[in-house]
Amino acid sequence: MINWDEFEHIHVIRRLRHILSSWWNVDVIFTDERGQIKGLENHKAGWANPSVGYLIGKESTQVSIAELVTKTIDDLRVSDNKWSIRKWDMAGFDVGVFPIMIENDFMGTVVAMGFFKDQNWEQRLNEVRERLAAFGASAELIEKSLSKFKHLEDADRGHFSEICDLVAQEVVTLHLEITRREDRIRELNKELGSRYKYDNMIGKSKPMQALYALLDKIKGADSTVLIQGENGTGKELIAKAIHYNSNRRDKAFVIQNCSAFNDNLLESELFGHVKGSFTGAVKDKKGLFEMADKGTFFLDEIGDTSPTMQVKLLRVLQEGTFMPVGSTEVRKVDVRIVAATNRNLKEMVEQGTFREDLYYRLNVINIRVPPLRERKEDIPLLAEFFLQKASESQGLGKKYFMTKRALEKLYDYPFPGNVRELQNEMERVVVLAGDETKILPEMLSGKILDVAEKSKVQGARLQGKLKDALEDLEREMIREGLRRTGWNKSKLAKELGISRAGLIMKVEKYGLDKRKIARG
Repeated sequence: MINWDEFEHIHVIRRLRHILSSWWNVDVIFTDERGQIKGLENHKAGWANPSVGYLIGKESTQVSIAELVTKTIDDLRVSDNKWSIRKWDMAGFDVGVFPIMIENDFMGTVVAMGFFKDQNWEQRLNEVRERLAAFGASAELIEKSLSKFKHLEDADRGHFSEICDLVAQEVVTLHLEITRREDRIRELNKELGSRYKYDNMIGKSKPMQALYALLDKIKGADSTVLIQGENGTGKELIAKAIHYNSNRRDKAFVIQNCSAFNDNLLESELFGHVKGSFTGAVKDKKGLFEMADKGTFFLDEIGDTSPTMQVKLLRVLQEGTFMPVGSTEVRKVDVRIVAATNRNLKEMVEQGTFREDLYYRLNVINIRVPPLRERKEDIPLLAEFFLQKASESQGLGKKYFMTKRALEKLYDYPFPGNVRELQNEMERVVVLAGDETKILPEMLSGKILDVAEKSKVQGARLQGKLKDALEDLEREMIREGLRRTGWNKSKLAKELGISRAGLIMKVEKYGLDKRKIARG
């Protein structure tokens, strides 16, 4: 079923309506296959001809339009005509009925109204005057309306019909796009729903499918897991997936960011404290490890912990025991640890900033979360999901769609903030889109458009023969290097890994003397 309310906000349809209004004072409405007027409550553009707005607001005329549309569709079914222009007897003027066809089925119509196709159109103005008066229109509205009617010349009729048909085609295109994307999201949610207890992990790319396969393999295990990935890749979502698919799913899932506190506060948060152990400790406090007993403890940013804290964490991992701050009593817990970091712990071990024994205790099962730039085929699904999520959270109830050109801009952008950055971008777009539901490139952030433009320029430069492309790159590197080093050829030659004499030859080859550089 077509969602008629969406099309009132589409830029292309609004533009085509504006053309019809500007050139011929013609108004456009939508009807379903039964001739029932649709989307009228969202029509905010105003009427090119006041009589159209006046008449279609009346119940009797809406019934008349429905009869006109259904009869026209019946006629078109048995003819070779694509559309029909005919008189609307109840109003006295002519209308054009342009079917909306989806898979050879009549799904509705675009009705253009408020013009005359006959040569004797001036005589028919009197007929319209009588109809409007019979419906109780004021003398002022009648005179204003009559001044708006135009005769649709034979020479214009083809162009007029083409524009109206474009509106119908645009409705079809958008409906099919909506349907495809809804089906795609529905399939994805169905797939994810059978695997996870939440629907925020989205991706059909090979890296994500490999990740899902790994999560399936470890869901019955109880081993420690180390999740490594850049900020914004969704490490916490993976930790939740691990917990809610494990045998501990009915127990607590506890989260702590290890970079959020200094050592003293973090120790108290993790292990708890006893009354009087430090200033402000007015009563015993249970730590997060104790709260996570029999469940899962997600330690985020584990790479930011101090050497002292690393020793205490190692003890919990090795023996399952800890002591609250200020206590001499050893407590025992059964907790599965899932740790995460955006840092390279192996390099930190080599540098002596992270304990090797703790690293190997954490790294029993290693999960690498791919950054968004390595799974760009997931961008359309993620963008669609975040657009609808933002629409729902703001109570808008609209369905937003990325145009092909807007998606191309997203593909070109590297997303250093990964999925979280894409989510924030989609929330921003929804806020700034206003009534528009079709997301155009110009609605995206300047940083995304700038990167896309640079990629376009670089892509253009790299077209052609490889030799030419390499020479262009070499020339640009030398040009920028000379400027940066203040024409210190010895320094630049060392940076580029060539001899000073070789650099001088290349400067001459590319004509990069100071005068040309200054002009460039």
